[in-house]
Amino acid sequence: MQFRTQIPINKSYIPIDYNSMIVSLGSCFAVNMAEKLDYYKFKNLCNPFGILFHPLAIEKLVDFAVSEKQFTEKDIFFHNELWHCFDVHSDLSNPDKEELLVSLNTIVQSTKVVLKQASHILITYGTAWVYRNIESATIVANCHKVPQKQFEKSILSPDNIQKSIENTIQLIESINSKCTIIFTISPVRHIKDGFFENQWSKANLISAIHQVLIAKHFILNTTYFPSYEIMMDELRDYRFYGEDMLHPNQVAIDYIWKRFKETSVCDIVFGTMDEVENIRKGLFHRPFNPKSESHLKFLAKLNEKITKLETQYPFMKF
Repeated sequence: MQFRTQIPINKSYIPIDYNSMIVSLGSCFAVNMAEKLDYYKFKNLCNPFGILFHPLAIEKLVDFAVSEKQFTEKDIFFHNELWHCFDVHSDLSNPDKEELLVSLNTIVQSTKVVLKQASHILITYGTAWVYRNIESATIVANCHKVPQKQFEKSILSPDNIQKSIENTIQLIESINSKCTIIFTISPVRHIKDGFFENQWSKANLISAIHQVLIAKHFILNTTYFPSYEIMMDELRDYRFYGEDMLHPNQVAIDYIWKRFKETSVCDIVFGTMDEVENIRKGLFHRPFNPKSESHLKFLAKLNEKITKLETQYPFMKF
């Protein structure tokens, strides 16, 4: 008997392999998937500007990278003993103004290089809710704990989101027409916005993405991976959430990764992924007697496996 419904997912026509270069942009769930790619030693870059939650934030920073725009003093501000930028995550904030500007502009340059090289770009949208800074009348990516009274909150309509996604695709296409873009919606529940408001937000994102896919998939290799739907339908139980009851727990992340691997990663490299995992487990092995003959033989075999993989894939480092 079947006790759950499994979401059908078409296999990718251009799957990820060890020749791929993957760029992950977006919410904290993008980080979860990037950590899996890291674990299995795929070439990837995750959120060079830090975690970004809504489509306009991602579009703006893709535009900065593609157009090689420069951050200037007017783009940063001082608050709580740190210099911040409303367009990037607080992880990049810095006590030194000049260091922050140099860091941001260096990231702009390096991100353009990676976007041009990317074979796959994974974009994860977390929310359609945005905050507009009242003084500048601009939508921000991160409020940096600036008092809430300085912002106005609103929700992006499906049309607004669709236009932003189309702009993002066009920007990427202008420097890299061959990459595959994989869109997904974060399964993280943004309950701080409200229960109804969270569903409203996710619905607007899903509606906009699918309107774009209908119109754009012949122009660029765009596709959709249903991470949100897997969490809502296949894993519809609180035992798959963390202690906050908002974020997927490790079991859920592992399962969603399994579905992603089955449909978006080339099955030819599954054996190599197993080898990488075995090496990682071997490196974490702690023997009772480090000088025993059996352990020394184990280390010798492990080093052979590492040398073999690093020779075959020079970018891999253990």
